Amino acid sequence: MQALVLTGIGQPATLQEVPTPQPGPGQVQVQLHAAALNHRDVWIQKGQYAGLKFPIILGSDGAGSISALGEGVDASLLGQEVVINPGQHWGNNPAAQGADFQILGLPQDGTFAEYVCVAAQQVSAKPAHLSFEQAAALPLGGVTAYRAVFTRAGLQPGERVLISGVGGGVALLALQLAVVSGADVWVTSGSEEKIAQAVALGAKGGISYHAENWPATLIQQAGGGFDVLVDSAGGPGFSNLLDAAAPGGRLVLYGATHGNIPQVAARKIFWKQLSVLGSTMGTAQDFNAMVRFFEQHQISPVIDEIFALADGEQALRRMDEGLQFGKLVLQIKA
Repeated sequence: MQALVLTGIGQPATLQEVPTPQPGPGQVQVQLHAAALNHRDVWIQKGQYAGLKFPIILGSDGAGSISALGEGVDASLLGQEVVINPGQHWGNNPAAQGADFQILGLPQDGTFAEYVCVAAQQVSAKPAHLSFEQAAALPLGGVTAYRAVFTRAGLQPGERVLISGVGGGVALLALQLAVVSGADVWVTSGSEEKIAQAVALGAKGGISYHAENWPATLIQQAGGGFDVLVDSAGGPGFSNLLDAAAPGGRLVLYGATHGNIPQVAARKIFWKQLSVLGSTMGTAQDFNAMVRFFEQHQISPVIDEIFALADGEQALRRMDEGLQFGKLVLQIKA
């Protein structure tokens, strides 16, 4: 089969002919129609990720058709159109992933290929209203957003939500989930164009995180502080979220692209009765609920650009530049 293979740190991902994986007991083979990128793929390429091994086929997100079955798998699954849950071996505690938790695409070969094999429990029926390219844009970002917004923050209709750094896959999916749920959603971004695009998707408004004292300005525009704040940046800017939070607010952190938080104003947390919540990926229940939520509400994820599998390195460079609004997708089978 053809696959996009990474052979070492700093090397380009190149299209190569590799053996087609065959399903073992309890597994299904998925013929992939589309796969999508995540920042994780770029971090692995740069050597900024734990547990590196090479060569590796990158890719955590994928959608396709079940093309072969391993021993013990229900025969009715053959031919079904599915999306793949990239989170593997979560463990028995729904509150947090266990020590054996892995994400597809490292250490197991991932979805930037014509075929991939995963446990039968790792696939969910593709929502009928989505193309394969749209469905491939859901898995990692969708389950991360769903768990952050609902499982962790417990978002309720009518609450005021702030999503920082809108434009990336998870932030946009969180925006869509919150808007459909009846929340009043506001965003931050370093780009006025991305704020305008977020408003077109249902956000009430937004502000540049470069603006001086932006929390006070945004609180005035929104008519009050924010009940739920969803962030992937961390870093020095996290203190602004404490200022933007309403009393009793819940801050959910699912990443740290700006690094560790250097100082935390503890008084703001306890005096405002804030909850600071960590979140990573999600359980199988989170994943299946997310897929059904998108199907029930007929939500389509935002796609920035679609590339051919052979142009995967070009897609990785666009991801690295951070200019995209929505998901970057690889079309594998037309």
